[in-house]
Amino acid sequence: MATVTLEGRTYDAVPGEAVLTTLLRQGEAVPHSCRSGVCRSCLLRATHGTPPPSSQKPLKNTLQAQGFFLSCIATPESDLTVALPSDDMIGHTSARLLSREPLAPEIFRLIFQTEEPFAFFAGQFVTVRHNHSSGLRRSYSLATPSHSEGFLELHIRRLPGGQLSSWLCDKLELGARVDLFGPEGSCFYLPDDPTRPLLLIGTGTGLAPLVGIVRDALAQGHTGPIQLFHGSRHADGLYLQEELRALADTYPNLSYTACTSATGLRADATAFAAIPNTAGWRVYLCGNPEMVRSAQRKAFLLGANLTDIYTDPFVRAVTTP
Repeated sequence: MATVTLEGRTYDAVPGEAVLTTLLRQGEAVPHSCRSGVCRSCLLRATHGTPPPSSQKPLKNTLQAQGFFLSCIATPESDLTVALPSDDMIGHTSARLLSREPLAPEIFRLIFQTEEPFAFFAGQFVTVRHNHSSGLRRSYSLATPSHSEGFLELHIRRLPGGQLSSWLCDKLELGARVDLFGPEGSCFYLPDDPTRPLLLIGTGTGLAPLVGIVRDALAQGHTGPIQLFHGSRHADGLYLQEELRALADTYPNLSYTACTSATGLRADATAFAAIPNTAGWRVYLCGNPEMVRSAQRKAFLLGANLTDIYTDPFVRAVTTP
């Protein structure tokens, strides 16, 4: 049986159990959220022993070389000594809340301003840390174009029982500062071919990174077709419609389509009906994980190269019993 040691405390790992689960079971305060290897909130560093390769694969080579791994998907095969990463290892900045406004029922737009230069690509995500609970962190995508002069826009859905989303949407005072970590993610605009057609499909607040990508592409002079499809179960979940329609009126290469699945118009199905051949297209898929997986497969079968399909599935946080 493998053991996991954190700050001098050693615990036996149950066979088949992830490092994160072992530590949480013993009452250790390890930051975490999705518990499926997506959000990266559970990042740890192995100081002795070797983490499973699969738990390092999603990380940059520079992080892998330093022993970092995703503890939620790491089932140890031998004894591990681990440490929580210091904030400066994964990128950190402080930001002040400038404004907050409702966009739809339970969806809010929050605008932050960083206290120092913060480089990112539109569509990447940052992880927000609760000011009063260092172990409580959640990841949110950036809806801001990359040249934003320190302003960061997040679209946050207030979830029932969501500790951090409720704090951000209801309790965080204007002017208050929060800690942000990142940026992370590979779902962002690439200016290498401004004539390349872009297909963007999102559901719910999966619109946030896509809005950032669209804004960034237009700001950088993208001339190829840009087709954005946003889906929600009901019409009241669609937001930024007036803003996006005005943007489409301004830029003739941009089209925007709103879809409601309750009426039989799924965003992915509507998009692929409009674009039955995705060869040569760069495809961005964000939001519901099931939709992202299904649309990724469909886009590939319709001709898109896998290397041209960028995904950001929004996995909800799992509450530890």
